[in-house]
Amino acid sequence: MNTKQLWKNCLMEMEAGMSKANFSTWFKNTSILKEDTGIIYIGVPNEFVRDWLINKYHKLITKTIANAYENMRAVEYTITKTENNRQEISSIDKTYINKELPLKDLYTNPEDNLNPRYHFDSFIVGSFNELAYAAAQAIIDNPGTKYNPFFIYGGTGLGKTHLIQAVGNKIKEKYPNKKVHYMTLEKFATDFISSLQSNKANSFKEKYRKYDLLIIDDIQFIGKMEKIQEELFHTFNTFHENNKQIIFSSDKHPNYIPELADRLKSRFAAGMIVDISAPEYEPRLAILKVKLKEFDIDLGQEILEYVALAVDGNIRELEGSLNIIVCQYRLKNRPLTLVEVKNLLKNNMRPKKNMAIKDVVKIVSEHYKLEEMSIYEKTRKKEIVKARQVVMYLLREDFNVSYPLIGQKLGGKDHTTVIHSCLKIKADLKSDPQLLQELEQIRIMFK
Repeated sequence: MNTKQLWKNCLMEMEAGMSKANFSTWFKNTSILKEDTGIIYIGVPNEFVRDWLINKYHKLITKTIANAYENMRAVEYTITKTENNRQEISSIDKTYINKELPLKDLYTNPEDNLNPRYHFDSFIVGSFNELAYAAAQAIIDNPGTKYNPFFIYGGTGLGKTHLIQAVGNKIKEKYPNKKVHYMTLEKFATDFISSLQSNKANSFKEKYRKYDLLIIDDIQFIGKMEKIQEELFHTFNTFHENNKQIIFSSDKHPNYIPELADRLKSRFAAGMIVDISAPEYEPRLAILKVKLKEFDIDLGQEILEYVALAVDGNIRELEGSLNIIVCQYRLKNRPLTLVEVKNLLKNNMRPKKNMAIKDVVKIVSEHYKLEEMSIYEKTRKKEIVKARQVVMYLLREDFNVSYPLIGQKLGGKDHTTVIHSCLKIKADLKSDPQLLQELEQIRIMFK
């Protein structure tokens, strides 16, 4: 295998999906060092780049290489040269550090980075987010003393950013003298690196510790970034000791953020950790009605009910579908029929996952280095039982295969055995971060 050409092809594919600044910063001076029994070793220039690639781009890298090299089993990252910490940080492309963040929403306040469109008047509350909403209201009434820190997690497009920015906007309104600031973890990290490069570490500390409310989005990328974790830890302590509020959002529970320091996990747990799940039918319908008011048009109850039922993904997908319908409504300059809406959404809705059971068995068995037939056999070997339970769990959760059919296809197991296996994996995921990572790696191969 020509590893140089393989990496060149992969880089070209990945570059097409990101900004030039991001690509130059994180993929410059990287290479495939070697391939050993299916493990691809990628050389990186320093520890910080390695940690960022692992946390933010590992799935993309793994998927891209797997598509080009079918024998790939795993990807490892190796620092190709030894430098002290200061030199490692300085080696990051300065053009990225000094570059403005991607174009902000035109409505964003440049002083605090808050978008005034994110407010509670347009925030729909339902069973999927009512605990997070209640905690947010308590924080607004007693910022810095109630639920500090506030850690909210959930999947993409479920309203986390809307909620945390709504808190910031409400506190600005209620307490005009309080200083509020919203940012992403990436901005926090790049500001920190820039301060080290320019010998202005104290200015960095003063900049962020002057706020009364600090909101940090996408905290899940902090895993394995020891330097950023340490700075965040000290920033957090300063906020907590001075009764200043700090809010975090993440796509996963802090216990599932890889290599997150125990002391940060402890700090997060000392406040309030709450999740937001996908909205059910009634909240989806309510969200559509609220969004429709912004367009000042009437689509009709039948169409709204159909969209709420058909688009069962995240809120962002729901809003995207509504935008498509409204655009067509204005283009035709007349109300749309239900048939027209169905045809319109048919080609825009995300297709449901579909994969043969035998293919799922193949992928899982390869991941655990087992023979495919062992999954079907009647054996109590621990490693085979675990792999079989993972297969059952994925078939049910990701592909919605019925319990009886799963049992029938996996060696004639009773459906109660399948239910027990699915519940076992679901319970283990709450306490076993390693299992969570294994499932993430397996799911990459489904795509």
